Amino acid sequence: MKIALTAVSKGRAGGIVPLTDLVIESGRVTITTAETEQRPSVLGLIAVGRMRPDSGTVTIDGARSSRRLRKVAALVDAPDVNDPAPDVTVVGVVEEELMFAGRRADPLSARRWLDEHGWRRLARTPFGQLEADDRIHMLLELAALRRGIEALVLVSPDRHGGDPRHWRRIADGFAARGFAVLVIAGTAASTALDAHAPTPRARIGRPRIRRSAAVRRARPASAAPLGTPPSPTGGILS
Repeated sequence: MKIALTAVSKGRAGGIVPLTDLVIESGRVTITTAETEQRPSVLGLIAVGRMRPDSGTVTIDGARSSRRLRKVAALVDAPDVNDPAPDVTVVGVVEEELMFAGRRADPLSARRWLDEHGWRRLARTPFGQLEADDRIHMLLELAALRRGIEALVLVSPDRHGGDPRHWRRIADGFAARGFAVLVIAGTAASTALDAHAPTPRARIGRPRIRRSAAVRRARPASAAPLGTPPSPTGGILS
């Protein structure tokens, strides 16, 4: 599967998202940089078919189909869009995401899921207090549970701190499982990754893409997954 953003922009004169080109493919990680408060979430929303760009096109396997894109691409942890409320416990977030995935969604089922992934100790922890690696890995795993999901768009993982090489390895792991992965990060995190593995990254502003192996004001009309009304914990868009 290939998702291509070609000359997309958002806002007057590209003020929210400047002209941008991206390609996201199954089994690979693409990293792009986006700064400002709104830009990462808006770019993520465009990439998963939840927001129309003001210019340019978004295609999936060469066809323009927002409907299909919404079914196969999940937006993960986008600020002001679907990041979990910081005071909700981990088990509460897992319950909700199991429901969105069409699975049994009760405290026992959520704890069993946490057991399976070695996170049971975190069940009563407020989500906002999770270490960056646990948060990012957990939200990606929950997004991957959704039926039909083939692409994961992770927004601003660097805002949680920690070593960017850690979330890069997590993203690589999902690509190795066959997912197409897009990570939208800040310039500082991308520069830190380049220092350890000098592979050119995608840049906002008609970037040249080199793929590695593996808002408030611009909030869309509905940020809930597949027509589900927003809930207190936010949820992962897909």
